[in-house]
Amino acid sequence: MGEPPDPAWGPLTGVAARVRPATAADLPALVALLADDALGRHREQGADLAPYRAAFERIDADPAHLLVVAAEGSGVVGTLQLSFVPGLSRGGALRAQVEAVRVRADRRSAGLGSALFRWAIAESRRRGCGLVQLTTDRSRADAHRFYEALGFVASHVGYKLEL
Repeated sequence: MGEPPDPAWGPLTGVAARVRPATAADLPALVALLADDALGRHREQGADLAPYRAAFERIDADPAHLLVVAAEGSGVVGTLQLSFVPGLSRGGALRAQVEAVRVRADRRSAGLGSALFRWAIAESRRRGCGLVQLTTDRSRADAHRFYEALGFVASHVGYKLEL
């Protein structure tokens, strides 16, 4: 996938990290981030990277999806996936869906998550989205406070069906 034009990639405001597209070489760090919390420890099977590589290739090949990392030097300190979903509702508005937000444990509460979200919101605006949405597990009370502080409103109830 080609990189979008500037200012999509570069320094994150207020922190020492830069945002860039994730690469296949980042997969071990990304899987470690996904597994580094109470929910992820039970969901992620990081020993076998093959399914993650296959998923990365699908994401990377589709211009409607961005998998990004926050990098400090050569280290990955955060990540999120930003997907652009067309729809008929809201006058045909394009929606940005934020998924898999993670910040490395030693970098939490230092402004990195907020900087990543500011970037994601700006990129969503740049692409013409009418809204940014996300889901979060009910058990993540700290995340709920974080999202509300960023201006997100818990306006809907979400349901999932595992297959």
